[in-house]
Amino acid sequence: IFYSFRHPRPISNPHLTHQFRIPGLENILDQTVYSDISCEFGSMKYYALCGFGGILSCGITHTAVVPLDLVKCRLQVDPDKYKSIFKGFSITIKEDSMRGLAKGWAPTFIGYSMQGLCKFGFYEVFKITYSDFIGEENTYLWRTSLYLAASASAEFFADIALAPMEACKVRIQTCPGYASNLRQCAPKMFAEEGLWAFYKGVVPLWMRQIPYTMMKFACFERTVELLYKHVVPKPRAECSKSEQLVVTFVAGYIAGVFCAIVSHPADSVVSVLNKESGSSAIGVLKKLGPKGVWKGLVARIIMIGTLTALQWFIYDSVKVYFRLPRPPPPEMPESLKKKLGLTE
Repeated sequence: IFYSFRHPRPISNPHLTHQFRIPGLENILDQTVYSDISCEFGSMKYYALCGFGGILSCGITHTAVVPLDLVKCRLQVDPDKYKSIFKGFSITIKEDSMRGLAKGWAPTFIGYSMQGLCKFGFYEVFKITYSDFIGEENTYLWRTSLYLAASASAEFFADIALAPMEACKVRIQTCPGYASNLRQCAPKMFAEEGLWAFYKGVVPLWMRQIPYTMMKFACFERTVELLYKHVVPKPRAECSKSEQLVVTFVAGYIAGVFCAIVSHPADSVVSVLNKESGSSAIGVLKKLGPKGVWKGLVARIIMIGTLTALQWFIYDSVKVYFRLPRPPPPEMPESLKKKLGLTE
């Protein structure tokens, strides 16, 4: 990966002065207009700005839905008290006032900003790297597998960055009287359980976030492709930037619904695990049972659907604002068309 940063492939077409010639992506990149881009595709500046877009998309959106996330976590860890979303909101406001709905905003913002940096930044890195490895034709034929592999690889590192702040957030939100803010919570957790307190939830996080992210990226990429093919009445190149961002938002919401369903059982385990000292993932799973792991699903679908749509919208908006290369939906390479007898 770092070798590819320092040693980009030479460009075979001298007229394409703003791209790397990367196998598997060159066919779709040849169709992109490069007169209005700010950096080379796959350059360090490109990856850095993608990472910055990830910080904004994840940090802002997760912080914005902290009240819903707080109620969702309490539904998961104490279903007898918080029987529904509306009951959860009313009890929280009654006990902690309106300010109580913002509990955990600081670790949420810090943790998910770091996660977004790794998630989106490394996704671009791994997508290009894996595409380079398997070649142009296989990139098209196996593009869904490419999206799944690249997103899973990126999320592995993103969860390591997220785990400490996620542990603090859940402890603040689900343990009344434990700590009211991050400054109190982090030192107290370290004093009680050491460094392990911040990383004991990393495996359940992988269980929750890796399937979530694989669905998030693969479903989004293929949904965008299908929308432009079957729903949008004109090619993406003829759509305005605003129209393209609307397609991004719709595809993001569709992907978000599937993400919520796939990742919810592991999310329930993470919430209970970070609340209870000395607990294990297997023990929590047995305690919750088959029905318990699905508590709070409706709240999570609403939250994750909105989150995912907004994240993709913000991320794509950052790409548009900084004039980053945005390849169009993939098309079959000419060499593959000839092999399949689709061209004369």
